Amino acid sequence: MSSFYALFGRTIALLVLVLQGACAQLPEHVDRPVSTALASPNGTALEALVQQRRKADGARFESGFLLLAGPAAAYGSRLALIEGAQKTLDLQYYAIHADASTGRLVRGIRAAAERGVRVRILLDDLHSTGRDALVLGLAFVPNIEMRLFNPLAGARGTSLARVLNSIGDASRIQQRMHNKLFLADNVLGVTGGRNLGDAYFGNALKGNYIDVDILAAGPIVQDLSRSFDSYWNNERAYPVQSLVKRSELEAIRERAQQADRELADESARAQNSPPPATPPPAPAPGTEPKDGAAPTPAQLARAWDEKPMDLRTARFVWAPAVMLADQPGKIPADKGAEKTRAPGLVVSQPGDAASSSRRAAALEASSDLAAGSDTVVEGLLQLIGQARSDLLVISPYFVPGPDMKQAFAAARGRGVRIRVLTNSLSSNDAPVAHVGYARHREDLLKIGVELYELRSEQASVSNAFGSSGSGSLGESRSMLHSKVLVLDGRLLVVGSMNLDLRSQLQNTEIALLVRSAELSRAASAQIERGMREGSWRVELDDGSLVWRAPEGSGLKDTSTEPDASLTLRLLLRLFGPLAPDQLL
Repeated sequence: MSSFYALFGRTIALLVLVLQGACAQLPEHVDRPVSTALASPNGTALEALVQQRRKADGARFESGFLLLAGPAAAYGSRLALIEGAQKTLDLQYYAIHADASTGRLVRGIRAAAERGVRVRILLDDLHSTGRDALVLGLAFVPNIEMRLFNPLAGARGTSLARVLNSIGDASRIQQRMHNKLFLADNVLGVTGGRNLGDAYFGNALKGNYIDVDILAAGPIVQDLSRSFDSYWNNERAYPVQSLVKRSELEAIRERAQQADRELADESARAQNSPPPATPPPAPAPGTEPKDGAAPTPAQLARAWDEKPMDLRTARFVWAPAVMLADQPGKIPADKGAEKTRAPGLVVSQPGDAASSSRRAAALEASSDLAAGSDTVVEGLLQLIGQARSDLLVISPYFVPGPDMKQAFAAARGRGVRIRVLTNSLSSNDAPVAHVGYARHREDLLKIGVELYELRSEQASVSNAFGSSGSGSLGESRSMLHSKVLVLDGRLLVVGSMNLDLRSQLQNTEIALLVRSAELSRAASAQIERGMREGSWRVELDDGSLVWRAPEGSGLKDTSTEPDASLTLRLLLRLFGPLAPDQLL
């Protein structure tokens, strides 16, 4: 979720600017041609590949899954989907950053469009400003459609200016589409926690996210596509052309290139060497725009080989699964709309895409139970109510509301062991969100929940999660971004949701539930290793918090938030109580 919390805080501090400013409005009577996913993937190369793999494995179940824990696998899987698609590519994301990693994906997407693949890209509109607005140039490429969900009105120079312009509509703009989908030919797709950008693929210089995705194959992807279509055809989705002009993108490009030139000149002066050649001028309107910043020399030297995953050798685990997805109506369409109750949860039924005789009865019961919930997070709380022995949770932003704490307490009362891994203050990219977790920390420990907090400043921390790759810049700061649950060693949940009130009440989310002991064991092994070797264990010792050092780290236990400055700790102690849980 990254910078939204800090952005909103700065907005409040500068409210006075609203009196000087403007009041840009969203367009009315927007034309949104309805389109849907590929009716049937039959006859495509990817569908044939999936059927061949399923037959070769002698699988009982129609859908297969592969955990994508490392940046190279996460990146390579998306490249493989781009290059393998023959009919359609559908992308749904909270954030797409214009940087080196995304630039390679964008070039592949353009090439797919040129060979006749229909591309639809649905992007939440919060972060499409500044340099990142350049990805909107894809909307002007033939055979590519791009829409922005729940947009903010106003110019795209900075996020802050747009939020200020929309401050009168604060209730709507703080609710964001957080779903992540990357779907090819309605037969293969990736979902999970990753957005698109260097930091999500281990290729950023200052900080990288530890994340987990899952590659899905077979009929379950049709459920994911139906969810995509419901957002794509929703009145909250605006075609880019209704909001942004080419001339605006060209102006942003020119500013970005000027900033690049100034940075290069400054770097050259610092090294007492001649500046590099002047970058080429921005292309004229109507020519193909350049998306993504050029990689730095350090990135070029250290990035992994950008090779597509070989799907022919990918080891899928074939298992029953269901999808949980929030309805797009969870976010009000209009400024004046009142949201008094969540509009319901979409749960793919086990019989939708395949014979019920091939489905697991236990998963049917799980989906039936979740179907009575209003949101993805509430559905997961219902599933936690089914846990009988063990619950493992990774939630980077962990702000438990009353019903969440009640679900944990009830599970502990049944003897369920609960372990939660979240960010430490030092690894959290939104420190104010840590306040919402910290105020519940002692209560959770008292009921017997085991808490672990990621150690940020550790070069090998990503290795502990199986998330390393030759492209991971090990010296950079590590930040937890995975969203995973494992129940009783047999049910694996991977999705876009955090266990916090923002995911429960505000943002839209999506998750896959896979009934597989094999996948659950693999995920549990990674999580447990990360807890031992890459995280601080938080305990109560005579009523006081103590952070136990990670195994083999050589560090000492501490009684203060580890690796966090005194200034940061004091600021959060002073201002943290002013931030309500539901906005964190």
